[in-house]
Order: sequence, then structure tokens, then C-alpha cells
Amino acid sequence: MTTLVLNADAQPVSLLPLSIIDWQEAIRYLVLDKASVMSWYDDWIVHSATWETRVPAIMMLRDYQKPKSTMRLSKRNVFLRDGYTCQYCGDEVTDQTATLDHVHPISQGGKSTWDNLSTACKPCNYRKAASTKMKPMIMPYKPDFWQLINQRRTRGFHLAHPSWADYLNL
Repeated sequence: MTTLVLNADAQPVSLLPLSIIDWQEAIRYLVLDKASVMSWYDDWIVHSATWETRVPAIMMLRDYQKPKSTMRLSKRNVFLRDGYTCQYCGDEVTDQTATLDHVHPISQGGKSTWDNLSTACKPCNYRKAASTKMKPMIMPYKPDFWQLINQRRTRGFHLAHPSWADYLNL
């Protein structure tokens, strides 16, 4: 189980990736008074020898952290930019069935950059191999931060607790 971390302005600290922490870290924030609890898991209590508490579902930081407006190049962010769609055949893919394809193959000097990586299903990636003859339907590009945020919101989030929806603008 995880805890959603909100900034002091009640917005998620990050959407890419979503600002969540594991329950142990949430308890640490609670003990160190770094955050206030906005919502609890009703059916989850942790115990120590001298203390017990419910586990926080949502916490808000006491001190404001400046949000990041840059995104890193990652496999999931490329999949997100491409809408989890194979750029060669148009089939929808998942985290498990998608692969990253280098449009200009590494074996021919291609680099792992936003402008050279596309989402591909495994059959298309195997078929393309080190060829440059197959071209993606949409040539890769570096998206801006807000394009990825909007894609993330469109795809939705896994909500570990129903109260998360109130803070993720769903």
C-alpha cells in the first residue's frame, strides 16, 4: 500500500511519476512531523511495542516544495507520449507488451533520445530489427511537460484509496 503525498498547496508534489511513498516512509513523515494527514486507511493499523497508528492514505507536506516542470526520458514517458500505441502497426500496447524502438538503430549510431525513441509492440520491433526501412507513423519528438501531464491524466491513475481522486483532478 502507498500514500499520496501532496505539497503544502494541496496539489500532488509530482504527477510524473505520481508522488507516492510506501507506508513505512509515511509513518516516518508522521513521526518527524514533516506532513499532516489528510486521509487515513480505515482498515489498516500498524503497531510498535509502545505505539499504534492507522496508516495515512494522503499526507500534505508542511513545507512547500517547488514542483518540477521538467520530465526525464524514460520508457514509460515515451509510451505515454505515444499514447501506448505501437508507432508501426497502430495496435494498443501495455507496459508488459510494449518495447522501445530506436528509429535510427544503435548499431548504426542511433542514440537513446526523445527524437529517436518510439513505442513498438514486440512483433514490430523484432520485424524492424536494425533496419531503417520501417518508419514510425508519427516521428518521435520531445514533448513538453504539460503534454505528458495531460496524457497522464487522460490515462488515469491507480487509486490506492478513493480519497485520492479528490486531489488528482479526475
